[in-house]
Amino acid sequence: MSKIPVYFMPGLAASPSIFERISLPEDAFEMILLEWEIPLENETLKDYAKRIAEKVTRKDPVLIGVSFGGILVQEMAAFLDAKKVIIISSVKCNTEFPRRFKVAKATKAYKLIPMDLLINVEKLAKFSFGSRVNQRLKLYEKFLSVRDKRYLEWAVENVILWDRCEPDGRVIHIHGDADDVFPIKYITDPIVVKGGTHIMILNKFRWLNENLPKIINY
Repeated sequence: MSKIPVYFMPGLAASPSIFERISLPEDAFEMILLEWEIPLENETLKDYAKRIAEKVTRKDPVLIGVSFGGILVQEMAAFLDAKKVIIISSVKCNTEFPRRFKVAKATKAYKLIPMDLLINVEKLAKFSFGSRVNQRLKLYEKFLSVRDKRYLEWAVENVILWDRCEPDGRVIHIHGDADDVFPIKYITDPIVVKGGTHIMILNKFRWLNENLPKIINY
């Protein structure tokens, strides 16, 4: 029996190394790690998704995305015949955004974020992983590899302005009940991970390693 190809997309500014603790049975699954590329000038999210989707070369892929990567894999699915789309610590549509995201969109406050400061790893860690991150900055420095100003401006804008208003019922949503970036009270019909924060891909990896194979094959 051929292996199921599982493509993983990391969160905003994160490197594929955030998946280093994720392990799927090698006899049944092939893990393929995608990574962020610097967006082209004036590139839309849909065009970017199409470009990254071209890197998905296996038939009947499973797409797994974390946080902003979860938004991206949902957009990529429009260009692929995916077996499953699974998002972790993410949102299925813009109605699942917390109020501060909606205020940022309405006021264009996101344009005031000083990206030069965000390139600082401590601030980027708190922005990408949430306020619960501790001071293990050497660890986060490894995980946050994309510190290009153009990418950060593009990524923040495309999160805030994401125009999907209705969730795709086929998307499988795994979410922690302690996520402070996308609070669970705004999330509809997730698979709930008790105690899971926005960085549960790192600290709830045992739950994910146990349950992802069952979720993929369900």
